[in-house]
This record gives sequence, C-alpha cells and structure tokens, in this order.
Amino acid sequence: MSLLETIWVEVPEAALDRFESAFATACRTVGFFLADEEARIWRVEGVKEPGEGEGALAGALALASLVTGVDPVLQRRPTEPGGWLARTQSSFPEQLVGRRFAIRGTHLAGTGAAGRIALVLDAGVAFGSGEHGSTRGCLRALERVAYRRPQRILDLGCGSGILGMAAARLLHRRVRATDIDHWSVRVTRENMVLNGLRNRMRCALAVGWQPPARAGAPYDLVFANILARPLCRMARELATNLAPGGTAILAGLLHSQARMVLAAHRRVGLVLDFTVRDGGWTTLVLRRGPT
Repeated sequence: MSLLETIWVEVPEAALDRFESAFATACRTVGFFLADEEARIWRVEGVKEPGEGEGALAGALALASLVTGVDPVLQRRPTEPGGWLARTQSSFPEQLVGRRFAIRGTHLAGTGAAGRIALVLDAGVAFGSGEHGSTRGCLRALERVAYRRPQRILDLGCGSGILGMAAARLLHRRVRATDIDHWSVRVTRENMVLNGLRNRMRCALAVGWQPPARAGAPYDLVFANILARPLCRMARELATNLAPGGTAILAGLLHSQARMVLAAHRRVGLVLDFTVRDGGWTTLVLRRGPT
C-alpha cells in the first residue's frame, strides 16, 4: 500500500470555504478543524497521492489567496494510509444536530442516539461533516419548516448529499440533488446507497440552475448551502424556480454576508421567514409569497 501525503493550511474563518474548495481540486478527501477557537482560525486538511493534481492545486490556492487576501503556508507530511484512516475516524464522532438528527460515520458501532434520524457517512470520504455551522444551520432550519410538508425538494450544491438525505428521511419525500463537482455527485450517490435512499433521491451534475436542477421545478423547498456571491447571482433563478409559498434555505454565509444575500433575494420578491445562527455562520430561510 503506497504512501499518501497530508497537506494543510491554517486560515481565518472568512477564508475557510475558498481554501476548502481549493483543496478539493487535488485531494481525495478534505476536512477542516477549528485550530484556534478564540481567534477563529481553521485548519483545512486534505489527503492525496504525492504529486497528484499539483498544477490544479497551485492554481486553486493562488485564486483563493487572491480572492480572500490570505496567503497561508502550505504544509505537507507523508501519511500511512492506515494511520490516516484511523485519525479520520477519531475526528468524526457522532454529531447530534438539532432535535432530530444524528450524523454517524460508518466506522461507529451500534445504532446511535435513540429517537434521532441517523445519517450515515463514510468517514474515509466525508470526515468532519456535521461540524460546520452552515450544515447544522440548514438541518435546524429543516426541522422548523418540516410542518409545511413540502412535496418537491432540491438540494442545490449538494456536496455530500447530507441535506437532501435529511429531507428525504424526515419528510418521506423524493429529493433531487445537484452539484457542479463530479466528485460531490459521486460521493452523494454513494451516501444515498449507504442510507437506503437510492430509490428516493436522484443526483446529477449541474452548474447552478442548468436543466438537471430545473427538472423538478417549481420546488416547494430548496437547499442552497453554497457561498454568498453565487447565491446573489442566482437569486432571480431561485425565485423563478420556487413554487408560490415555497421555502428556500440558504447557507454558507458568514454573519457579515447575510445582509447582502438577503437584499439580493428581497429584490426578486422573496421575504425573510427566519434566520439560524451557528458559530460564525448564518442560515437564511426565505419564502415566496402566494400568487
């Protein structure tokens, strides 16, 4: 079994998403850990084969530095595959989110917390899931809007598929999921199988609101846990593809970005229902009025 290498940087919270995305261009798996809680400094860590994807990684890191104004030192160390997996599993304990959900790695024995919906992820692929405030905010928001019983649901920018899976399990509905990244689509499909949701979810590659995403419109519930500026750019398309009375749960936003994203969506006729705050992150829950 050949050696892998672990690479990492430490960045302020505002730069976390950009550097996480940069690592995803070359790494088999990417995670993040709070390195300094008081200063809100995060360690972004990836695992890859030595020499794999170096050109793409260098370009993505340069772009992340340009956009954020942060230029961290990229550090590396050789990693035994077995040791990496053990560390990954130890960093992924069961995550209890809100009142209803428990996020569990495949390495955990037993059935987990009683009375909760267990969402199972492969710790070797998606470690750290459930720790990010934007993910937790979306799950807590879903609990609050579940009584509306949405029929048509979209997870736009699905990542690991965790939000779509949560909606499918909680609401007993079919869910469509899309992502711009081939790896995310693959991981979501694998997680659908792990959670027994292969017949209740569909996942496809799509850039924004391309036809695979629009195929089930108009939607009663849309998750978009992405980034602030793409959300602003897609505000009109979201409003167009949201059913009258429909709900949109928008995340991936620092507190300082929430006002900008809310303003963009108010301009296209959506109204604020409520917000969820978790750590440094804000989740916006918007509604389209009846026509």
